[in-house]
Amino acid sequence: MNFQKLGPLTGLIAPNLPAERDDLTVILLHGYGAPGTDLVGLAAELDPPEGTRFVFLQAPLVLDAHAPPDYAPRAWWPLDMMELQMLRMTRQYDKLTARQPVGLGAARVALSQAIQALERDHGLRRERLVLGGFSQGAMLATDFALRDAGALAGLVVLSGSMLAESEWREALPARTGLSVFQSHSPADQVLPFELATRLAEAFTAAGLRSEFVSFAGGHGIGPSVLAGLSRFLHSLSL
Repeated sequence: MNFQKLGPLTGLIAPNLPAERDDLTVILLHGYGAPGTDLVGLAAELDPPEGTRFVFLQAPLVLDAHAPPDYAPRAWWPLDMMELQMLRMTRQYDKLTARQPVGLGAARVALSQAIQALERDHGLRRERLVLGGFSQGAMLATDFALRDAGALAGLVVLSGSMLAESEWREALPARTGLSVFQSHSPADQVLPFELATRLAEAFTAAGLRSEFVSFAGGHGIGPSVLAGLSRFLHSLSL
Protein backbone atom coordinates (compact mmCIF):
# COMPACT_ATOMS: atom_id res chain seq x y z
CA MET A 1 0.00 0.00 0.00
CA ASN A 2 1.12 3.50 -0.78
CA PHE A 3 1.70 5.18 2.58
CA GLN A 4 2.93 8.76 2.42
CA LYS A 5 4.67 10.99 4.91
CA LEU A 6 2.41 13.35 6.87
CA GLY A 7 4.59 15.21 9.33
CA PRO A 8 6.09 12.65 11.74
CA LEU A 9 3.46 10.05 10.80
CA THR A 10 2.60 8.13 7.65
CA GLY A 11 -0.83 7.48 6.25
CA LEU A 12 -3.04 6.47 3.36
CA ILE A 13 -5.25 9.03 1.64
CA ALA A 14 -8.25 7.73 -0.29
CA PRO A 15 -8.85 9.15 -2.78
CA ASN A 16 -5.42 10.77 -3.09
CA LEU A 17 -6.73 14.15 -4.27
CA PRO A 18 -6.76 17.62 -2.72
CA ALA A 19 -9.94 18.32 -0.77
CA GLU A 20 -12.47 20.47 -2.59
CA ARG A 21 -13.94 23.50 -0.87
CA ASP A 22 -17.00 21.80 0.62
CA ASP A 23 -15.79 18.20 0.89
CA LEU A 24 -15.29 16.37 4.16
CA THR A 25 -11.95 14.86 5.16
CA VAL A 26 -12.28 11.98 7.62
CA ILE A 27 -9.14 11.05 9.58
CA LEU A 28 -9.40 7.63 11.25
CA LEU A 29 -6.93 6.26 13.83
CA HIS A 30 -6.62 2.51 14.31
CA GLY A 31 -6.61 0.67 17.62
CA TYR A 32 -3.85 -0.83 19.75
CA GLY A 33 -2.11 -3.82 18.19
CA ALA A 34 -3.58 -3.25 14.73
CA PRO A 35 -1.64 -2.34 11.59
CA GLY A 36 -2.03 1.01 9.91
CA THR A 37 -4.15 -0.68 7.26
CA ASP A 38 -6.72 -1.96 9.75
CA LEU A 39 -9.51 0.56 9.08
CA VAL A 40 -8.84 1.10 5.37
CA GLY A 41 -11.74 -1.15 4.37
CA LEU A 42 -14.19 1.28 5.97
CA ALA A 43 -13.80 3.63 3.02
CA ALA A 44 -15.59 1.04 0.87
CA GLU A 45 -18.05 -0.18 3.54
CA LEU A 46 -19.38 3.28 4.41
CA ASP A 47 -21.75 5.34 2.30
CA PRO A 48 -20.34 8.84 2.84
CA PRO A 49 -21.30 12.04 1.00
CA GLU A 50 -19.89 12.33 -2.49
CA GLY A 51 -16.38 13.81 -2.45
CA THR A 52 -15.52 12.59 1.07
CA ARG A 53 -11.89 11.56 1.38
CA PHE A 54 -10.42 9.37 4.11
CA VAL A 55 -7.01 9.54 5.76
CA PHE A 56 -5.81 6.46 7.65
CA LEU A 57 -2.85 7.31 9.86
CA GLN A 58 -0.33 4.78 11.18
CA ALA A 59 0.57 4.83 14.86
CA PRO A 60 4.29 5.45 15.42
CA LEU A 61 5.10 2.58 17.83
CA VAL A 62 5.81 -0.80 16.19
CA LEU A 63 5.03 -3.75 18.46
CA ASP A 64 6.62 -6.44 16.27
CA ALA A 65 9.77 -5.38 14.43
CA HIS A 66 9.81 -8.63 12.42
CA ALA A 67 6.41 -8.14 10.79
CA PRO A 68 6.09 -6.64 7.28
CA PRO A 69 6.12 -2.84 7.74
CA ASP A 70 2.66 -2.22 6.28
CA TYR A 71 1.09 -4.94 8.43
CA ALA A 72 3.06 -4.70 11.68
CA PRO A 73 0.98 -4.30 14.87
CA ARG A 74 1.25 -0.75 16.16
CA ALA A 75 0.29 1.47 19.08
CA TRP A 76 -0.26 5.16 19.74
CA TRP A 77 1.22 4.73 23.22
CA PRO A 78 2.42 1.73 25.28
CA LEU A 79 -0.33 -0.28 26.94
CA ASP A 80 -0.28 -3.04 29.56
CA MET A 81 -3.08 -5.29 28.29
CA MET A 82 -2.91 -7.61 31.31
CA GLU A 83 -3.38 -4.68 33.69
CA LEU A 84 -6.23 -3.34 31.56
CA GLN A 85 -8.00 -6.70 31.69
CA MET A 86 -7.47 -6.99 35.45
CA LEU A 87 -8.94 -3.54 36.10
CA ARG A 88 -11.86 -4.29 33.79
CA MET A 89 -12.61 -7.65 35.39
CA THR A 90 -12.45 -6.20 38.91
CA ARG A 91 -14.47 -3.15 37.81
CA GLN A 92 -11.85 -0.68 39.02
CA TYR A 93 -13.15 1.80 36.50
CA ASP A 94 -11.94 4.93 38.27
CA LYS A 95 -8.35 3.72 37.93
CA LEU A 96 -8.92 3.38 34.20
CA THR A 97 -10.42 6.83 33.78
CA ALA A 98 -8.14 8.77 36.12
CA ARG A 99 -4.90 8.18 34.29
CA GLN A 100 -3.23 10.08 31.48
CA PRO A 101 -1.05 7.40 29.88
CA VAL A 102 2.64 8.00 29.29
CA GLY A 103 2.96 8.67 25.58
CA LEU A 104 -0.50 10.16 25.06
CA GLY A 105 0.91 13.70 24.90
CA ALA A 106 3.54 12.72 22.32
CA ALA A 107 0.88 10.97 20.22
CA ARG A 108 -1.29 14.08 20.36
CA VAL A 109 1.60 16.26 19.14
CA ALA A 110 2.35 13.84 16.29
CA LEU A 111 -1.32 13.89 15.26
CA SER A 112 -1.34 17.67 15.33
CA GLN A 113 1.70 17.81 13.07
CA ALA A 114 0.13 15.31 10.66
CA ILE A 115 -3.00 17.47 10.46
CA GLN A 116 -0.84 20.52 9.79
CA ALA A 117 0.85 18.62 6.93
CA LEU A 118 -2.57 17.81 5.49
CA GLU A 119 -3.50 21.49 5.70
CA ARG A 120 -0.25 22.61 4.10
CA ASP A 121 0.18 19.97 1.39
CA HIS A 122 -3.26 18.49 0.74
CA GLY A 123 -5.73 21.34 1.03
CA LEU A 124 -7.36 20.24 4.29
CA ARG A 125 -9.75 22.81 5.77
CA ARG A 126 -10.09 22.29 9.51
CA GLU A 127 -13.77 23.25 9.57
CA ARG A 128 -14.44 20.29 7.20
CA LEU A 129 -12.38 17.81 9.23
CA VAL A 130 -14.00 14.81 10.90
CA LEU A 131 -11.57 13.19 13.34
CA GLY A 132 -12.12 9.75 14.78
CA GLY A 133 -10.79 6.31 15.49
CA PHE A 134 -11.33 2.88 16.97
CA SER A 135 -10.44 1.86 20.55
CA GLN A 136 -7.07 3.44 21.43
CA GLY A 137 -7.33 5.54 18.28
CA ALA A 138 -10.76 6.77 19.40
CA MET A 139 -9.30 7.87 22.73
CA LEU A 140 -6.50 9.76 21.00
CA ALA A 141 -9.01 11.43 18.68
CA THR A 142 -11.13 12.48 21.68
CA ASP A 143 -8.12 13.74 23.61
CA PHE A 144 -6.98 15.80 20.62
CA ALA A 145 -10.46 17.20 19.97
CA LEU A 146 -10.76 18.38 23.57
CA ARG A 147 -7.27 19.85 23.97
CA ASP A 148 -6.76 21.45 20.55
CA ALA A 149 -8.46 24.75 19.78
CA GLY A 150 -8.72 24.20 16.03
CA ALA A 151 -12.02 23.81 14.20
CA LEU A 152 -13.65 20.39 13.74
CA ALA A 153 -16.70 19.32 11.78
CA GLY A 154 -17.21 16.20 13.87
CA LEU A 155 -15.74 13.60 16.21
CA VAL A 156 -16.12 9.81 15.78
CA VAL A 157 -15.56 7.54 18.80
CA LEU A 158 -15.77 3.85 17.83
CA SER A 159 -15.48 1.52 20.86
CA GLY A 160 -13.47 4.11 22.77
CA SER A 161 -13.54 4.99 26.46
CA MET A 162 -13.26 7.74 29.03
CA LEU A 163 -9.63 8.63 29.75
CA ALA A 164 -7.94 11.42 31.72
CA GLU A 165 -11.43 12.13 33.02
CA SER A 166 -10.81 15.28 35.05
CA GLU A 167 -8.94 16.98 32.20
CA TRP A 168 -11.51 15.93 29.62
CA ARG A 169 -14.46 17.13 31.69
CA GLU A 170 -12.74 20.47 32.24
CA ALA A 171 -12.10 20.85 28.49
CA LEU A 172 -15.51 19.66 27.23
CA PRO A 173 -17.44 22.97 27.52
CA ALA A 174 -15.10 24.57 24.97
CA ARG A 175 -16.48 22.08 22.41
CA THR A 176 -20.17 22.81 23.06
CA GLY A 177 -22.09 22.24 19.83
CA LEU A 178 -19.59 19.80 18.32
CA SER A 179 -21.24 16.85 16.54
CA VAL A 180 -20.15 13.47 17.94
CA PHE A 181 -20.85 9.93 16.74
CA GLN A 182 -20.10 7.27 19.33
CA SER A 183 -20.59 3.49 19.29
CA HIS A 184 -19.98 0.69 21.78
CA SER A 185 -21.16 -2.84 22.47
CA PRO A 186 -22.47 -3.92 25.92
CA ALA A 187 -20.55 -7.16 25.29
CA ASP A 188 -17.22 -5.39 24.69
CA GLN A 189 -14.57 -7.61 26.26
CA VAL A 190 -11.77 -5.01 26.18
CA LEU A 191 -13.16 -1.59 27.13
CA PRO A 192 -16.15 -1.47 29.52
CA PHE A 193 -19.51 -0.36 28.14
CA GLU A 194 -20.08 1.56 31.36
CA LEU A 195 -17.15 3.87 30.61
CA ALA A 196 -18.41 4.49 27.10
CA THR A 197 -21.79 5.56 28.47
CA ARG A 198 -20.02 7.73 31.06
CA LEU A 199 -18.24 9.49 28.20
CA ALA A 200 -21.51 9.84 26.25
CA GLU A 201 -23.21 11.40 29.28
CA ALA A 202 -20.30 13.84 29.66
CA PHE A 203 -20.62 14.84 25.99
CA THR A 204 -24.34 15.52 26.39
CA ALA A 205 -23.97 17.37 29.70
CA ALA A 206 -21.41 19.72 28.13
CA GLY A 207 -23.71 20.57 25.22
CA LEU A 208 -22.12 18.50 22.47
CA ARG A 209 -24.51 17.08 19.85
CA SER A 210 -23.85 13.44 20.60
CA GLU A 211 -25.32 10.31 19.00
CA PHE A 212 -24.67 6.94 20.68
CA VAL A 213 -25.13 3.60 18.89
CA SER A 214 -25.21 0.47 21.04
CA PHE A 215 -24.75 -2.69 19.00
CA ALA A 216 -24.63 -6.45 19.51
CA GLY A 217 -21.18 -7.99 19.32
CA GLY A 218 -17.91 -7.32 21.05
CA HIS A 219 -14.93 -5.03 20.62
CA GLY A 220 -15.52 -4.15 16.99
CA ILE A 221 -17.61 -2.24 14.46
CA GLY A 222 -21.05 -3.69 13.75
CA PRO A 223 -23.27 -3.18 10.67
CA SER A 224 -25.53 -0.78 12.56
CA VAL A 225 -22.46 1.31 13.36
CA LEU A 226 -21.54 1.57 9.67
CA ALA A 227 -25.09 2.64 8.82
CA GLY A 228 -25.18 5.17 11.64
CA LEU A 229 -21.77 6.59 10.80
CA SER A 230 -22.79 6.98 7.15
CA ARG A 231 -25.87 8.96 8.22
CA PHE A 232 -23.72 11.03 10.57
CA LEU A 233 -21.32 12.00 7.77
CA HIS A 234 -24.22 12.97 5.52
CA SER A 235 -25.60 15.20 8.31
CA LEU A 236 -22.29 17.07 8.40
CA SER A 237 -22.35 17.72 4.66
CA LEU A 238 -25.64 19.64 4.77
